[in-house]
Amino acid sequence: MLINQQPPPSIMQPIPGTPQQMPSQPQVAQVALSNIETIPGRTIIQSLGVVTGSTVRAKHIGKDIMAGFKNIVGGELKGYTELLQESRSEALQRLVLDAAQRGANAVVNVRFATSAVAGGAAELFAYGTAVIIQ
Repeated sequence: MLINQQPPPSIMQPIPGTPQQMPSQPQVAQVALSNIETIPGRTIIQSLGVVTGSTVRAKHIGKDIMAGFKNIVGGELKGYTELLQESRSEALQRLVLDAAQRGANAVVNVRFATSAVAGGAAELFAYGTAVIIQ
């Protein structure tokens, strides 16, 4: 069992309403995330509703041109892989902030969705149910 360990960066968020602190000692809200209906070993005592986080991203024209060439010869489009990783992380951080602002300490049924917003830009949307667990 690990004690006093910082949560992964994807779930670290400033606690709303607290004074700004030095970056070396941030206030964080610890919010457990689960893609199933429960947090194993914990009991949900209250549901606080749907929480969301999203980001709309686009790669610059240079990356789009390089991806077009890579598409011709095949292989991984690393620029787009990076973009999606950054987008997932940011959407999750915003979801956690929404949950923390509602007083939740967990989010269950976490899901992702994507949609095209404009030519070359897409939204990555994270959503789930904010809950209080004990």
